[in-house]
Amino acid sequence: MTCNCTQLANLLRWYYLPTMYSLEFCLGLLGNLLVILGYLFCLKGWKSSNVYLFNLAVSDLLFLCTLPRLANCYARDRPEVSPGFCIANRLLLHVNLYSSILFMAWVSADRYLLVAPLLVFIVRDMERSNWTRCSDFGSLSAGGDGGRHLAYSLALTATGYLLPLLALCLSSARIAAVLKAQAGLFQNRADGFQRPQRMVLATAAMFLVLYAPYHVMRNVHIAHQAAAAAASDHTCDRCVESAYIVTRPIAFAHSVVNPAFYFFMGDHFREQLIDRVKALFRGRGSQQKQSQGRESTTPVV
Repeated sequence: MTCNCTQLANLLRWYYLPTMYSLEFCLGLLGNLLVILGYLFCLKGWKSSNVYLFNLAVSDLLFLCTLPRLANCYARDRPEVSPGFCIANRLLLHVNLYSSILFMAWVSADRYLLVAPLLVFIVRDMERSNWTRCSDFGSLSAGGDGGRHLAYSLALTATGYLLPLLALCLSSARIAAVLKAQAGLFQNRADGFQRPQRMVLATAAMFLVLYAPYHVMRNVHIAHQAAAAAASDHTCDRCVESAYIVTRPIAFAHSVVNPAFYFFMGDHFREQLIDRVKALFRGRGSQQKQSQGRESTTPVV
């Protein structure tokens, strides 16, 4: 049985996207809740970095709450019927997509770039369908804005991903050089200097692996839509769309991976969280022993 690209795109929407979004919601929800509760109840002294990380965890949690509805719509092959939810969902999704990497490089300078132009493109696309279709950012109908849509996507890729990633890589190289020099001066603290170096390199690698396929295929998909608008054969367009669908959950998986970075980043957060969990278990264990002791000393009538 042969499966053409149109069938493949539909199968990816019906099975791949719901499965991936559901897994990301479950894993990300547990991880980010653990981080938020750990910051609230375990971290004694807050610094500016803790405030940023806490806000990112909350942002990831809000983003993850949009995934169950997306998964349900794709699984049932049912379009989004609420224009308000469609706009809020897409804005929250893409603002969160870039907030992590921009925090590492530019803090959060993407808010204006994302909210203002993206809102215009979403509203225009929904107006063309009489407010009955909720499309992904890379699948917005070109209409008369095909060139501007592609230009905005490329600009967003450059300012929201490539430049922050370049800044992160350059900073990583400089940090590695400084840490190597410091490790040479303080031989007994070599392991302490290697840990932040590995963390920065792992962060840059994470953004490269998760984000690069999505941004490449998003721009290819938008450009192909604009070029193939007048074409009669859309087979190649479906193949490009299928590849783009595959990359979307990969990029959104950053909300699942981020809690691991929060867990291992600075201020002894991991140690304090583990100590608090151990204390809770010790408290429950002592209470159970006391209750068992009282039962054993109770006289039998």
